[in-house]
Amino acid sequence: MISPSLHPGPIHAAFEPRSRWAFGLTPRSVALLCAGFLGLIPGFWDPRLAYSMPAWDLLVLLFAVLDGLRLPAARNLFATRTWSNAPALDSETEIELTIENHGKLIVDCRLVDDLPEALVAHPATHRLTAFPRVPASLKYRVQPQERGDWTTGWLYLRYRSGLGLAERWARAPLTQQVRIYPALRTGEEQQIFLARSRQIDLQLRQARLRGLGRDFESLREYREGDDLRDICWTATARRGGLITRQYQTERSQAVWIVLDCGRLMRSRVAIPMEGDGGFNPRTSPAERARASAPEERPPHSKLDYACTTAVALAQLALFSGDRVGLLAYGHTIQQRLLPGRGAAHLRQLIESLALVRAEASEADHLRATATLNRLQPRRALILWITDLAETAMRPEVIDGATQLLRRHVLLFVAMAQPEVETIAQARPKSVDQMFRAAAAQEMAARREVLLARLHEHGALTLDLNPEALTSSVLNQYLTVKERAMV
Repeated sequence: MISPSLHPGPIHAAFEPRSRWAFGLTPRSVALLCAGFLGLIPGFWDPRLAYSMPAWDLLVLLFAVLDGLRLPAARNLFATRTWSNAPALDSETEIELTIENHGKLIVDCRLVDDLPEALVAHPATHRLTAFPRVPASLKYRVQPQERGDWTTGWLYLRYRSGLGLAERWARAPLTQQVRIYPALRTGEEQQIFLARSRQIDLQLRQARLRGLGRDFESLREYREGDDLRDICWTATARRGGLITRQYQTERSQAVWIVLDCGRLMRSRVAIPMEGDGGFNPRTSPAERARASAPEERPPHSKLDYACTTAVALAQLALFSGDRVGLLAYGHTIQQRLLPGRGAAHLRQLIESLALVRAEASEADHLRATATLNRLQPRRALILWITDLAETAMRPEVIDGATQLLRRHVLLFVAMAQPEVETIAQARPKSVDQMFRAAAAQEMAARREVLLARLHEHGALTLDLNPEALTSSVLNQYLTVKERAMV
């Protein structure tokens, strides 16, 4: 889970009038004014009775003005916005609005919280009754749609008394910067991988694989065939005989997460959510059918799914004792974080992933490869999440991946487009559908050839749809740990 320190802080401000003449009539006053036209009906028989209409309207306006003057001034009302948790994709965030009425009259409030489209598409109107000197609160939920930093707007207020003939308009400057984070896996899902990681760690401790790594384990007498570079000359001088250092497999490895932020990662994918499927005898058949029907999550970009996988892998790798680094690149390097461990490092990595943005141009894969080789000279596990451009030429990302294989263990993940797979597997019913299916099959075949060639060079390759990305990557990471491939 995200640390509470990442939550946006509460913000408090006093209301101010929206303009110099920030008041008006309510629908109740307008209805009463329209009712005055009924006084024209008896005017058909006695013209003097027609004067009842202006008399009635003047009386309504007088009461409306007096009602408006009774309302507390905007400066006597205060607002506070509080966030219950840090906003993240695929999870609801609860927002609490609190109104403090320092006046002497009970007011009926109608609130509109101006939030960015990344949090809510259409701001709703909320109703609240504020008693004098007693804070009144309401809560509502939003579901973020975009990662990154966003600025909230003002809180707009229309308030009236119990009589409801006039209302005043005010606003409070509750502007603040809010950061929306990548989606997080649920605790139940994460516990499965953590348990398997713990089991693998115990197996490695029992095996004590010697000679495969470069972590010092112990000293022993020199044997024929030992590497002369492993001789410990200080121990040799003390004991009067050749002494050799003995090594074991490193428990703490460097794990780099490399994210492609180019144009191919901008495409959005909607993933269906499975229905509950549970039987409830109190629900009608129509309601059960709607509940069991698959729903779709809000469409996110491929980069959003990649960031979600990056957070899950970072949590698992840090739990396993590894050090995690991040390199997010587009035309230039967007985010760079050297390998580290600990809760503070995880927080910094999540902050960096929240700021990653997909670019409209093609990513510079060779620059990312050169940067990574410079930052990580020793052998490490590289998770590279990208996509393959559909061109007749060999994609540049394949050349970059081949360069990394000379030194590192590479887990190369290509994110597929579910729509293309659906078109390729569908049976065409027309000529247009036949050409579309043939094109989709050709694209799929080319991807298989490119990934097969990369696999021949020693890379671990995956071609996955976004919904299977996180689980497959975590399982592959645990396999690498179990086999001590790094």
